[in-house]
Amino acid sequence: MSRGREIRSFDYVNYPYEGVRAALTADALAVFRSATAAASTRARSVASALRVSVAGLEVAKEIEIAVQPIDEQRASATAPPVTHLRLNWAAASAPRLFPLMKADLLVYALTATETQLDFSGRYEPPLGWLGTAVNATIGHRIAEASVHRFVSEVAEYLRTTLHSAP
Repeated sequence: MSRGREIRSFDYVNYPYEGVRAALTADALAVFRSATAAASTRARSVASALRVSVAGLEVAKEIEIAVQPIDEQRASATAPPVTHLRLNWAAASAPRLFPLMKADLLVYALTATETQLDFSGRYEPPLGWLGTAVNATIGHRIAEASVHRFVSEVAEYLRTTLHSAP
């Protein structure tokens, strides 16, 4: 992904790391689907949805996310435990018309009761030179906004569901 552009985003979940880790390692795709799908279509959705507001209009695109095997690093004397999810996503329909994303989502404790979601990804604009030109003008802003919203929605979903779990 040499032409790709890097995107960083983070949010936190006011819940202990072990609970957040357990939810994501049990079924990260279900968490992503539930967090990002519109409430009215959540039960029918097999993909996650990225949404962003552009000039006051809500734009959404369903994406298919692949989660590579999850890597968990144990705590050491100098570092807390870290759960590392490697993500790849593409548009569920007409994927060649939309950016492809490769990303890492790191999950680690900030405090005993707060967990950080730290997203670092690189996306590849579609459509060759035309996509690169669109990306330079507005595409990167749309990609950044959709990633920030994705991370925020995942964090909000985890905050809500983990606090309401028995």
